[in-house]
Amino acid sequence: MKKQYDNEMKLEILSKSCNEAFSRIAVSAFAAQLDPTIEELSDIKTAVSEIVTNAIIHAYDSNDEIITIHGMINENTLTIEISDTGKGIEDIEMAKKPLYTTKAELERSGMGFTIVETFMDELKIESILGLGTKITMKKIIQKEENLIES
Repeated sequence: MKKQYDNEMKLEILSKSCNEAFSRIAVSAFAAQLDPTIEELSDIKTAVSEIVTNAIIHAYDSNDEIITIHGMINENTLTIEISDTGKGIEDIEMAKKPLYTTKAELERSGMGFTIVETFMDELKIESILGLGTKITMKKIIQKEENLIES
């Protein structure tokens, strides 16, 4: 069997707001093996926070559903998939627009996907109504020798 990744991890958390910080720390600890800069690590943590928070707030109506976080490393690229089996996103293009939110009563800014697109190198959103959503994000970690050449 061919090795697909240099390393990978999978984490399942309940859709409780207290698990957002845990997921951010767990992914950043996994990403640390790539020796990211503080800025790169901050970008990853922010992106994970945004997507996990979206799943907690928008995917489920209760606090006992599962959010799955799958982290993969291949060379200098970190791939993070965050998935849920919740409601799904009705209109992905609309959801990606800055300030769009379906929960205005929660005083949310509607900037989650915009922030993730800014901080990560790639963002892919897959969603089926009634079945859930899978967000795939990639971050290319710049190695020190690449930074010197730039």
